Amino acid sequence: MLKMSIKPQWQLERDDGRQLMPHLVSLLAKVHETHTLVEASAQMGLSYRYAWGLLQEGQRAFGVPLVKMVRGRGAMLTPLGEKLVWADRRIAARLSPLLDSLASELEVEVERALSHAQSILRLHASHGFAVQTLRQTLLHEQVPIELKYRNVQEALSSLNGGGCDLAGFHVPLGELQQPALQHYLDALQPDKHRLLHLATRRQGLMVAPHNPRNIMGVADLARPGVSYVNRHEGSGTRLLLDLLLQREQLDGHAIQGYDNCEFTHAAVAAYVASGMADAGLGVEPAARRFELDFLPVASERYFLICNAKVLDTPMMQRILDILRSREFQRAVNALPGYDSDGCGTVLSVAEAFDLAPAVPRKKTVAVAASALNY
Repeated sequence: MLKMSIKPQWQLERDDGRQLMPHLVSLLAKVHETHTLVEASAQMGLSYRYAWGLLQEGQRAFGVPLVKMVRGRGAMLTPLGEKLVWADRRIAARLSPLLDSLASELEVEVERALSHAQSILRLHASHGFAVQTLRQTLLHEQVPIELKYRNVQEALSSLNGGGCDLAGFHVPLGELQQPALQHYLDALQPDKHRLLHLATRRQGLMVAPHNPRNIMGVADLARPGVSYVNRHEGSGTRLLLDLLLQREQLDGHAIQGYDNCEFTHAAVAAYVASGMADAGLGVEPAARRFELDFLPVASERYFLICNAKVLDTPMMQRILDILRSREFQRAVNALPGYDSDGCGTVLSVAEAFDLAPAVPRKKTVAVAASALNY
């Protein structure tokens, strides 16, 4: 199966519509990464002279320098240069999952045109790094997959409506498990659904390096002067925050930025890293990617839910083989804060959450009524 990729790209334009300095933002990002204009231009395949010309043109356009040369320290971005780079990183963090989903749909369309016989796995799940790793592994193993990023409620609804074969589902461990589970019980079908364990992961507060605001837990988010960036309504991470706040007897709307939302863990991390918020809740790989400090607050299990009747199909057996493989589990374990222990284990809803079997009350009442009639 062919792999497609769609990358976000933006550029500056003059008032007359003419493009302003192609490659400028990419060059600034390389300077930020390498701290030297020589290495940055070499990695981009540009001559040093051309790269220097870009920076000079940028300075003329904005009226201020974008890079400053410091003896003994190489090249450093100015505040405006940093703003442009962080804007680029926020755009990528925000749009990449959506573009990945679109690329997956295009891959499926091409696959259907090339091969009508091969079945295609439809996976609807919230964006996460283990899910992303699974997609990459399936593509490498030539397993056609259509991945659409959806929150838990949307994914379960799609599964129950026949819109997908696997739905992503994650709930916290410990005392928050049952309160979180209450939000999804109406969509879970214990007799019909089976859960495939994907990974255990850590959620935590992402804060600036060295934690300058001294944020130690969710209670500190309500302090005056502390700003927060939230996940969108309906996401499992936002539900986790609300449960943590409820435990602290705090109202989310007392938090500055509670209604300021991003759609992915990476977008939240980019928002914090750019200095637009002091903290955000997310998974550890996003924090590490943007060089943020990470304060763990909860662990949660991430499952893939399917209908029991498809477990014995060749497609699902292949998925289970991949989940249980050393190669895939090694890739998951390489993600900060992720643990693949139990990956590929199949559980019923009752087994996964230690739920007692339902009491057949209707039958008991019917028997009692029948006895009264006699």
